[in-house]
Amino acid sequence: MTEQELYKSCTLCPRKCSIDRTVTKGYCNEKSELHVSRAALHMWEEPCISGEHGSGTVFFSGCNMGCVFCQNKEISRGEVGKVITTERLVEIFFELQDKGANNINLVTGDIFIPTIKTAIEIAKNRNIKIPFLLNTSSYIEVGTLKMLDGLIDIYLPDFKYIREQDAVRYSKAKGYVDVARAAIDEMVRQHPRCEFGADNGKENLIKKGVVVRHLLMPGMLIQAKMIVKYLYDKYGDNIFISLMNQYTPNGQLQDYPEIDRKVSERDYKSLIEYAASIGVVNGYMQVGETAKESFIPSFDCSGV
Repeated sequence: MTEQELYKSCTLCPRKCSIDRTVTKGYCNEKSELHVSRAALHMWEEPCISGEHGSGTVFFSGCNMGCVFCQNKEISRGEVGKVITTERLVEIFFELQDKGANNINLVTGDIFIPTIKTAIEIAKNRNIKIPFLLNTSSYIEVGTLKMLDGLIDIYLPDFKYIREQDAVRYSKAKGYVDVARAAIDEMVRQHPRCEFGADNGKENLIKKGVVVRHLLMPGMLIQAKMIVKYLYDKYGDNIFISLMNQYTPNGQLQDYPEIDRKVSERDYKSLIEYAASIGVVNGYMQVGETAKESFIPSFDCSGV
């Protein structure tokens, strides 16, 4: 199918809303036109991704999740951003490379995969030098991921939930657990192990592989441990596991009082200790005060 045909009755994500996105918006709040809210160097990813020079992040507007705790609602709802062409996206890739980016980090690009695929193919044909990374919620179809085989070098998926009831309550994402498991399986199939390299003789940056993130949420320590165990039992040291403590209430959680607070230091320490106790070595943890708004970039169309 052509790029536009894939949007005409859209089934790119598990929602399978079948809406003609060339005409109207899908569940994701976006049409088929590329809608981008920011393109800039980002210093707050994992050390192997941001390094000293930063990750070249491209923030796409719209989202197929429905997280009640979303920190980026202005872009996830498609309220801000700029419509651009495929050719402009390719130009952005090279502009980020020229600024010293370690990689091209496609944030929430899931809903634009057919167009992103075309843009990456053009960039690689023009000999772009840095890896491409897909930063995703993992609520994505395996068939959609297969379109990126050989194009995406690094996958940075979330594994948000391993309990279906939580996925439905907090993200309105029916079937998330099975979908995310299958998606991460496909990512690891494409990149069975992580490969690193140093561009400047100092930094050990990831060049290929899968880094799975989990954001610890209030009252969900047991679930977090279950996720770590699942990932380590299945993939061992072939992936990296990034455990995050930056959950920040967004001021709109009156109907969800159980998650209307920050994560305790005690719970996060317990999660890190558990990961170490079962043998996790390839992992990342966060230190310092990460649960604050200053870690959220300004979606002002910079670099777009």
